[in-house]
Amino acid sequence: MVESQVMTSGVTDQQILAAMESVPRERFVPDAKRTLAYLGDDLCVKEATSDTPDRFLMDPRVLAKLAELAALTPTDLVLDIGPATGYSTALLAQLADTVVAIECDSDLAERASAILLDLGVDNAAVIEGPLADGNTKQGPFDVIFLNGAVPAVPDGLLEQLKDGGRLVAVVSEGNVGKARIYTRSGPHSAHRNSFDAGIHALPGFDVAKTFTF
Repeated sequence: MVESQVMTSGVTDQQILAAMESVPRERFVPDAKRTLAYLGDDLCVKEATSDTPDRFLMDPRVLAKLAELAALTPTDLVLDIGPATGYSTALLAQLADTVVAIECDSDLAERASAILLDLGVDNAAVIEGPLADGNTKQGPFDVIFLNGAVPAVPDGLLEQLKDGGRLVAVVSEGNVGKARIYTRSGPHSAHRNSFDAGIHALPGFDVAKTFTF
């Protein structure tokens, strides 16, 4: 996966490549889908019910490119939003000091916590809660990472960044998703687009919210 997908997509950060080599992606997918764990696409890890949508692990190429865009450092406090079974959380924990993950699905949050514990990831925790609300109690954060496409980034998430903090997300623009980095400077935030990315949407961001920059 790393050599044939991630590196060929232009990711050159050696720490990200090493982290993706070391985190066993197959542990984060249902047993019946473990042979699909390393395919270059979003991977459904929980089928939709009458109350909840399908949930996915992000395409590893997009995940790696977003991580590179975020320019993570070993001292960063990271908020990981919507990790499903926790693969992104485990990966980010290899690159940052501490990772706090927010997952809205109680079953997925429990599964993610159990997998991380089993793998010995001791600098990350998964908390159940609405994804779009983030986590005001444990912020502000150096980096906020969104694990799916959203129609817009809520003001409330940008306000949870430290001065100089970065938020990375795929923002839907019509039928196209744009990977975007937001940077906070004092009370203001600015953004720039980086690359096109077609990934599944995160739940809980259905109503587009505006922001000021």
